[in-house]
Amino acid sequence: MYKKPSWGRRLRYAFDNSLAGGPVALIGWLALATFLLIVLAITVDLVTGGVADQAGLGPREVIWNIVFQALVPNPPGNLDSPWQFLVVMLVVTIASLAMVSILIGLLSATIQDRIETLRRGRSPIVEHNHVVILGWSEQMFTLISELVIASAHQRSSTIALLGDRDQVEMESDIRHRIKSTGRTRVVCRRGISTEHDDLDLVSPQSSRSIIILPNDNEPYPDATTIKTILALTKAPNRRPEPYRIVAMLRMERNKEIAQLVGGDEVELMLSGDLIARIIAQTCRQAGLSSVYTELLDFSGDEIHLQSEPLLVGKTFAEALTAYEDSALMGILPQLGVPLLNPPMDTIIQAGDQIIAISEDSDTIRLSGLAQVPIQIEAIETRQPSKRGPERTLILGWNWRGSTIIRQLDAYVAPGSIVMVVSDHDLMESAITTLQQDVHHQKIAYQSADSSSRHILDSVQVTMYDHIIILCYSDDLDNQRADARTLITLLHLRRIADDHDHTFSIVTEMMDVRNRNLAESTRADDFIVSDRLISLMMAQISENWILNAIFNDLLDPAGSEIFLKPAANYVQAGTPVSFYTVVEAARRHGEIALGYRLHALEAAKNHAYGVVLNPNKSVPVTFAPGDCIIVLAEA
Repeated sequence: MYKKPSWGRRLRYAFDNSLAGGPVALIGWLALATFLLIVLAITVDLVTGGVADQAGLGPREVIWNIVFQALVPNPPGNLDSPWQFLVVMLVVTIASLAMVSILIGLLSATIQDRIETLRRGRSPIVEHNHVVILGWSEQMFTLISELVIASAHQRSSTIALLGDRDQVEMESDIRHRIKSTGRTRVVCRRGISTEHDDLDLVSPQSSRSIIILPNDNEPYPDATTIKTILALTKAPNRRPEPYRIVAMLRMERNKEIAQLVGGDEVELMLSGDLIARIIAQTCRQAGLSSVYTELLDFSGDEIHLQSEPLLVGKTFAEALTAYEDSALMGILPQLGVPLLNPPMDTIIQAGDQIIAISEDSDTIRLSGLAQVPIQIEAIETRQPSKRGPERTLILGWNWRGSTIIRQLDAYVAPGSIVMVVSDHDLMESAITTLQQDVHHQKIAYQSADSSSRHILDSVQVTMYDHIIILCYSDDLDNQRADARTLITLLHLRRIADDHDHTFSIVTEMMDVRNRNLAESTRADDFIVSDRLISLMMAQISENWILNAIFNDLLDPAGSEIFLKPAANYVQAGTPVSFYTVVEAARRHGEIALGYRLHALEAAKNHAYGVVLNPNKSVPVTFAPGDCIIVLAEA
């Protein structure tokens, strides 16, 4: 039969609930117990007449002695006091010692819990105008390094990182991989980016920009990215001003819903599409990957936008030679989209911004030269020869392979061939689908181990103009995938040496540290997926419009970066200023951005011969094999 709880049980339950309130509630109970102890002791002493009657002390002195003994439990100083008083003081001392012990233990536990909370990364930060990075992956280290360089001119800056890992481990990894963060402070917090309370730990409401990274270990990273965007934009305590969110997606089919969720507050990057475009471009032009790396790296020259009132009313052709140490790429109209390599007779309007490659935004300065040193007699008007059908060999396979072949189809001449060698389970079905999507290439494939020397000999790799090595990132982790890629690359280099043959190799690697291993043998073109995407994300987080510019650069339908023979522009063996090269490229309807010297193409310390945005007055002598880096139509 059910019995109602007794009053004693109810009181114990209420007491237990109050203790659940934490340290503040327990301190309150200790204060109440101390107060009751003092009241009881004073009452007993006054009722028995212990001190007041025998020592002539008044009630005030008695109260003070007992209160002092309860708060500072020490033996009574006068042992000649009446026995009643000594008994009361003994009881007060023992009880107060117990309560002081409890209080010390409570304070110690509270402090220890606070330290553990800090170690777990569960305390909110108080920052303003900082960069927030949500998620943890290998791209983190490149991102932080680039953001540190970008903030080097500031007195202080902060990067707040929210990852689902122990804070101490995150901080240790960052210190190990990034030797110095300069004036930038990196603050780590542990949490899940899709939870509002966890997001508040890194204060997105006061941030300058937010970068969302996919988790390397998640099977469906795009879903988490979309949920994170939703958690940011629909949070009940979000700020009224728009966020500046840069997010990476893996699959193009998820872009529409992500854009719907984020609206104008998010800039989306399709990692697979971007890498596929870069591989498709760089496999056909040796050295182009070095150009992109130089362009995207904050440590060198990068893309900036700036208004220049003195150029208003002038043509874009006149503006090309108006700068000594900046290279123009295009115009951003006041109300419009970026125009890369616009028609040379385009008039610069008030409110337009120029798009330029320069060391920093404050280095974009007009030269003020009244007479630009152009050597007309050194300009060549040779037209480039058209490329015929090309043969491309793809070794390995992953989910980016289909996009790479589609992108290649936009560049190569009709009659070209692409051969795929891989033992990936889904390769055959993917190529069967691709057969109907390509128009300029014939696709062949062989299911075999692409890292086997025997297989490489059997497919006669020396017959191909370009070779692309794709990592098996769908089936293997980064290190194992890169190890297999390295084996394939070493076999190819041995084959090239055995046959005294050279061919263009573009290698996709996941970890930048493995790229360094490969470069220690020979300088080839390398595409490091995580690194290039991280460089782009860092740039876009600092300047949103760069996303549209990068997409335009990598779009086969627009102007792209090419490396073309220097002999098509200026005379070989003749010292010429780069002003002359700019004028020669202008006559082709192109923009000269720099050059690559054939003699230094294996020199890592000289960016493999790539010189981007050179000083236009400094003369340079071009030799056979040298190239001009131009922005041009295909």
